Amino acid sequence: MGKAIAEKFLQNGFSVAICARNKQDLERVQAEWNENYPAASILTFPADLAIKEEVNAFCTYVLANFDQIDVLVNNAGTYFPGQLATEADGQLEKLMGVNLYSAYNCTRALLPAMKAKKHGHIFNMCSVASLHAYPNGGAYSITKYAVLGFSDNLRLELMPDNIKVTSICPGATYTRSWEGSGLDRRRFMQAEDIAEMVWASYTLSPGANVETIVIRPTEGDI
Repeated sequence: MGKAIAEKFLQNGFSVAICARNKQDLERVQAEWNENYPAASILTFPADLAIKEEVNAFCTYVLANFDQIDVLVNNAGTYFPGQLATEADGQLEKLMGVNLYSAYNCTRALLPAMKAKKHGHIFNMCSVASLHAYPNGGAYSITKYAVLGFSDNLRLELMPDNIKVTSICPGATYTRSWEGSGLDRRRFMQAEDIAEMVWASYTLSPGANVETIVIRPTEGDI
């Protein structure tokens, strides 16, 4: 989903900075985008956003190369099913690090630049798991509830600074995590669907903000 969202902004003339843990994945994406969007400035940075020092290193790199942050998409996330009583010890801490603390720390590192311009839009990747409990949601669902709460608090704080905050709550979207599931791909939304909704929210007038996007497959949750 992160790649699809970034590419949607590239298609509309933006420059982008992305990060991932896998350096080879970053190099492959950058080569593809350099070919398809030669006028854009495209920054890539290997980082594990569950580690605060690596978040800060990435944000320092971004701020050294871009003089304004128009859009921040907090998209880092991972999923493990489980039940609270029986899931692996430390699962909550691990999922909090990736799903919540990455967004919290990245936002805090970039906010001073956005507040200085009184401009920007922050998108936080939540989930339909942020909205209700479901079987085997376990620690994952707790973290996604937390991201939604983070978004709500952040939105209220940033209203005086003219910075919008939107929570994205997608249902089952076909990404790597669903490969090999055996389910019909047509049963899922596509990553591009999420990117279209983000772009539509971003392009509203300055006086309008979509607070929460909830989008599910046509046949409902999986």
